[in-house]
Amino acid sequence: MSSAGILPRAAAPLAALPQVLAERGQREVFCGLTGIIWLHRKMQDAFFLVVGSRTCAHLLQSAAGVMIFAEPRFATAILEERDLAGMADANEELDKVVGRLLARRPEIRLLFLVGSCPSEVIKLDLGRAAQRLNQRHAPAVRVLNWSGSGIETTFTQGEDACLAALVPAMPKLAAGAAPTLLVVGALAEAVEDQLRRLFAALGIGAVQFLPPRRAAELPAVGPRSVFLLAQPFLAATAQALEQRGARRLPAPFPLGAEGTTAWLRAAADAFFVDQRRFAEVTAAAEQRARHALDGFRERLAGKRVFLFPDSQLEVPLARFLSRELGMQLVEVGTPYLHRQHLAEELALLPPGTRLVEGQDVDAQLDRCRAARPDITVCGLGLANPLEAEGLTTKWSIELCFTPIQGYEQAADLAELFTRPLVRRSRLES
Repeated sequence: MSSAGILPRAAAPLAALPQVLAERGQREVFCGLTGIIWLHRKMQDAFFLVVGSRTCAHLLQSAAGVMIFAEPRFATAILEERDLAGMADANEELDKVVGRLLARRPEIRLLFLVGSCPSEVIKLDLGRAAQRLNQRHAPAVRVLNWSGSGIETTFTQGEDACLAALVPAMPKLAAGAAPTLLVVGALAEAVEDQLRRLFAALGIGAVQFLPPRRAAELPAVGPRSVFLLAQPFLAATAQALEQRGARRLPAPFPLGAEGTTAWLRAAADAFFVDQRRFAEVTAAAEQRARHALDGFRERLAGKRVFLFPDSQLEVPLARFLSRELGMQLVEVGTPYLHRQHLAEELALLPPGTRLVEGQDVDAQLDRCRAARPDITVCGLGLANPLEAEGLTTKWSIELCFTPIQGYEQAADLAELFTRPLVRRSRLES
């Protein structure tokens, strides 16, 4: 990255990070196909075709809550017994399904073939299938593939795999082009619009988002690109962008007033935005967010929270809950801990925070039961049993379905943690 037009920004020193307990044991995870539920809302002319089983189809339909008159931008090409037994040519069947789909939905410009546990078990090569279908349907439709299998992944890695598949298709940034800022991670359109306005007010005009709203708007990338991660679970996407020459701007994630300001400041510093201008642009919005959090802080301050490893959002959430809402962190678990991407977040956690990477669900359940926290953030598979034991829980997957990034969403994020406590108090009254 040339220094002309962009100022490098150093990451927090890794040596200063807290100690982490690594656990390897029985895991409780949700399928990576779940990411399709928020991705299909974002990319308006894309379609997600899962090559999987009836279980995959039921998962997507129940997770999305699709009504009978809706026509979503996802479906499942169901592998029947004949496919699994090798009695039919799965590639021929897939080609027929794709042909019928594109004939029925001519507005599709980007088609994702999404692998699943069944398709991977029978070694169906969807990468080769995507190449074959591209030759047949390009340039009208681009066909890409990624794996949403839940065998070895957490559910948010579905988004990471999808965005990483987009990176090779991104056009090359022209050598003489001005430096560009890329915001990486699926964000609700309202959040994206708010961030665009803030970046424009700061004078950072060359801002693009990945994923884009439409396939034709896929941003260019090159050595004069820098990018901000909007989600902490995009390790593969970040690596792919760095291989294209882009440089990541180290920053906390845009959760809460503090996190959003620090995230925006990373971009402002890189593009030489004057400190006075930065304050003029962000001060009012930050103050509104902090004021909106005051009421929730009264309710949540001093409450003890236990975060099970599930979404990879746990570390930024822990920072927000402790620093902006005054909650006490009993334990912060995360499926994977990317120490470089989370360095700024880890440096803001209270001293002595118990950090756990990986999962041994039985041992973690024992610690949670012993601690009896006021609220437990966990996956759906653990929530109901813990509720039956008298513990108050928050579904971690709801934090992915709900817009929580940015100043205007700070109070909404806090409310997600207040709501279970209010429900519990009403049940007990």
